[in-house]
Amino acid sequence: MNRNDATATAEVPAPPQEGDYPPWPLALNFRAIKMTDEQFLQFCADNGDLRFEFTAKQELIVMPPSASRTGWREGQLYFQVESWSRNDGSGITFGPSAGFILPNGAIRAPDVCWGIKERWEEWEERLRAEGKEDTFAEFVPDFVIELRSPTDNLRTLQAKMSEYIENGVRLGWLIDPRQRRVYVYRPGQSAETLEDPETVTGETALPGFILNLQDIW
Repeated sequence: MNRNDATATAEVPAPPQEGDYPPWPLALNFRAIKMTDEQFLQFCADNGDLRFEFTAKQELIVMPPSASRTGWREGQLYFQVESWSRNDGSGITFGPSAGFILPNGAIRAPDVCWGIKERWEEWEERLRAEGKEDTFAEFVPDFVIELRSPTDNLRTLQAKMSEYIENGVRLGWLIDPRQRRVYVYRPGQSAETLEDPETVTGETALPGFILNLQDIW
C-alpha cells in the first residue's frame, strides 16, 4: 500500500474543550509524499525520538515522546494485559511501538492492544510467504487501550477510538488519568463513561481479565 500524494501542511487542531490538554498531536497533510509501508517503517525508525501514525485521510500524525509518568502508566497497563494473556494463552499482547494497518488504510499504534493468536499466526504465515521479515501488520487487534497523556486532545483520542471500533476492534478503553475516567467502546453502541472506577473488566473480548486502575491513577 502506497502513501499517496499531497502538500506537507499542518492541520491546526480544534480549540480544546474545558479541561482539555494542549492540542497535540500534530497532523501533517502527507499526500504529496509517496512512501511504501516499508519506507514509512524506515522513516519511523530514522526518527525514533518521535512516534508516528498515518490516518485514512493521508495525514502524518506526529506525537511527542511520552512523559516519564505516562510511560510508567503504559508499562503498568501492558504488564496487566500481558500477565492475563500468558495465563489465558489465546492471544498476543502488543506495546505502543507496534503499528497496524487498518482496513480503512490508516496505520495506528495503540498504547496497548491484544489480538487472537490464531489470526496473528495467519498474518505471520502470509508474511513469510511474501518473503518479508517484518512490516506493519494488516491485522486488527481485538482489544485496544489508549492512555491519555498531558499532550493529548480528548476529542482526537475519542475519534481514534471510534475508528478502531469501525474497523473491527471488539473492545476499546480510553483511559484518562487526570479526570479518572474510562471511556468504554463497543461495536454498535455509544461510548460508556466510567467515573473513577477501581477496576474494569475485559467482558467477552478478554474473558476473565480485570484491569486494576488503582495502579494507574
